[in-house]
Amino acid sequence: MSTIIDLFRYDFFMNAFWASLFAAITCGIVGTYIVSRRIVFISGGITHASFGGIGIGYFIGMNPLLGAAIFSILSGLGIQYFTRKGRLREDSSIAIWWSLGMAIGIIFIYLSPGYAPNLMSYLFGSILTVSTTEIWIMAALSLVLIAFFTLMYRAILYVAFNEEFARTTGLPVNLINYLLISLIAVTIVMNIRVVGIILIMSLLTLPQATANLFTHDFRKMMLYAIGFAFLGSFTGLLFSFYADIPSGASIIFTLVLLFGIMKAVSLLQKRKKRIDAQTNAA
Repeated sequence: MSTIIDLFRYDFFMNAFWASLFAAITCGIVGTYIVSRRIVFISGGITHASFGGIGIGYFIGMNPLLGAAIFSILSGLGIQYFTRKGRLREDSSIAIWWSLGMAIGIIFIYLSPGYAPNLMSYLFGSILTVSTTEIWIMAALSLVLIAFFTLMYRAILYVAFNEEFARTTGLPVNLINYLLISLIAVTIVMNIRVVGIILIMSLLTLPQATANLFTHDFRKMMLYAIGFAFLGSFTGLLFSFYADIPSGASIIFTLVLLFGIMKAVSLLQKRKKRIDAQTNAA
């Protein structure tokens, strides 16, 4: 235990710890909405489209994450617009932006002079290299998400579970959808450094799937998802540090393992309740 405590003396590990916490908060909140709304593949499309912004950022000498954020927001809004106004099937719209983003990213990275040394950290994550500036941005995003989902909780519930009813109540459904898709895009981009483009969908869905084993209440699901996300992220961080393996893959592996353990616990609880019910009936 003393060895783990000693790790907190290092700035890079403290940054990784805070990144785990803020990643858990942002992905726990946004991921619960994504899973409840059943738009997981939209988040996948935005995630891969962000690669285009990374490529453009490298090419013009801009911070790749800033380029990814801009491109992700435009992609998310584009998917929404094409689906609703362009009368295009949602899966087709996702495929178009997914492919466009990846293609643009590859082209601009190829055209960039020299070698992109940090590219692997964007694809597969590197939580130990998250900067202090990125931590502050993640903290600010966490506060924005908490405030937005607290103030707009009932409206978000209506839009997530019954959009037609939300329209009849006079809610600005389109505006809420565009705001939410923008927040999803920013959340995805700010967590790319934690687990990478390839694995970010897992961080947005695995904690929620684990939370769903114990509750179907939207508010509780968010809280449980945040807890499971942080437990999996921090445990995966420690595992990657001591085993000297990539942090992104280690975090996702830990989250999958955590889901398996919680699934077993859930089944045992249900079995115990069933046995108790049969005993009481007898």
